[in-house]
Amino acid sequence: MDTKKSTSNTGFKLSVMTLAIMNVTAVVSLRGLAAEAEYGLSSAFYYLFAAVVFLIPTAMVAAELAAMFATKQGGVFRWVGEAFGPRAGFVAIFLQWIQSTIWYPTVLTFGAVSIAFIGMNQTQDMALASNKVFTLAVVLAIYWVATFVALKGLSWVGKISKWGGMIGTIIPAALLILLGILYIATGGKNQMDLSGGFFPDLKHFDNLVLASSIFLFYAGMEMMGIHVMDVENPTRNYPKAIIIGALMTVSIFVLGTFALGLVIPTNEINLTQSLLIGFDRYFDYLHLSWAKPVIAVCLMLGVLAGVLTWVAGPSRGIFDVGKAGYLPPFFQRTNKAGVQRNILLVQGCIVTCLALLFVVMPSVQSFYQILSQLTVLLYLIMYMLMFSAAIVLRYKLKDTPRPFRLGKGNGLMWFLASLGFCGAMLAFVLSFVPPSQIATGSKTVWYAVLIIGCLVVVTTPFVIYAMRKPSWRDKEATADFAPFHWEKQ
Repeated sequence: MDTKKSTSNTGFKLSVMTLAIMNVTAVVSLRGLAAEAEYGLSSAFYYLFAAVVFLIPTAMVAAELAAMFATKQGGVFRWVGEAFGPRAGFVAIFLQWIQSTIWYPTVLTFGAVSIAFIGMNQTQDMALASNKVFTLAVVLAIYWVATFVALKGLSWVGKISKWGGMIGTIIPAALLILLGILYIATGGKNQMDLSGGFFPDLKHFDNLVLASSIFLFYAGMEMMGIHVMDVENPTRNYPKAIIIGALMTVSIFVLGTFALGLVIPTNEINLTQSLLIGFDRYFDYLHLSWAKPVIAVCLMLGVLAGVLTWVAGPSRGIFDVGKAGYLPPFFQRTNKAGVQRNILLVQGCIVTCLALLFVVMPSVQSFYQILSQLTVLLYLIMYMLMFSAAIVLRYKLKDTPRPFRLGKGNGLMWFLASLGFCGAMLAFVLSFVPPSQIATGSKTVWYAVLIIGCLVVVTTPFVIYAMRKPSWRDKEATADFAPFHWEKQ
């Protein structure tokens, strides 16, 4: 989706380790650790399984596609559109944008919880974090502040993202793992149930839905494909960077999840609060109570940085495609800073409506879970389109140069893309099942939100595409937007 020129054009090359760390920074988020701590030792199995069947295939397949169309705009719109036509391409990039819009209330819910835990009384903090009115107010306040900041221009957002990611994700992750090690080394009581073992009990189907959310943990790796040509000898070094980054990512997730499980019993785990509660208990154990509000502020800054980065990011991709004639002129308007004003405002209205689901959901964490599942469903549809397109393009555009190619023949592409597609399909099916660990309220509401939500969102780009008119095309923008291969012919 990023249409900026590759750094390779400047002669600068990324080292293997630098690219691996960039992968980790782009993917790792701590807010979901509590969901997987439910599974104890078997959480490691889920992390590794999702990495093998989804994380690595996504990164490798996206790398070939990104290198193949390095000089053309559109990202996933280009990849899917070249294989299946512009309508399918528009559906793919629309889903990539809308899933991030639905994701905002979930990540901001975690931000609201972080703010609640700035206090020094854990009981009061937990009560405040569970308060629907407080959470709703904070979610909307932070989101609209981030939107208005984004409307001013993004010249400084990169620095906020860098430092916010470091302060709010990397450092807390390392600290959480270190605290877990110190806790066990000094005789702390292990609260994790070790009876289950590494391999999970697959007999209880409804227990797998939280595990399917791991796929969302790894989502976004396709964005890193834009850097495939920014390393020396990409055929050898890019896969190496991906494997190193994947191992680092899995290690952080596994060790971070174990660190939470060590100090919080399974029956006390709360999806939105347990990360903060885990830190609080470690600090109490080590007599470092003064650090509680500090880590809460750090995690909140990480959320703010992430939201600021994402508010204008995915929307820019669909904005660029829209100017090529796929969105009405209303959505193509910008402000004086050149920011896609109307798309951001519409995005904000969608976030506001979704946040109002607090009213009908029985708890903050049930709201958090159902929106997370809807996000997973929509993103996985996009991934299945991407994996299918990669295989089709091996035959439709077999003579097109591929600066980075998976294998000499088509076997490796078939294997990785099929593996990724099947993994995404499995997670897609599991995401409809209500989790047994959470009081989600009425199953009718659960299924209604997911099924109707999916149908409405997936149908929308088809309707927009069918309504498009020649007058929607921005002639100046279209001149810079490379045609599809059949349009050249």
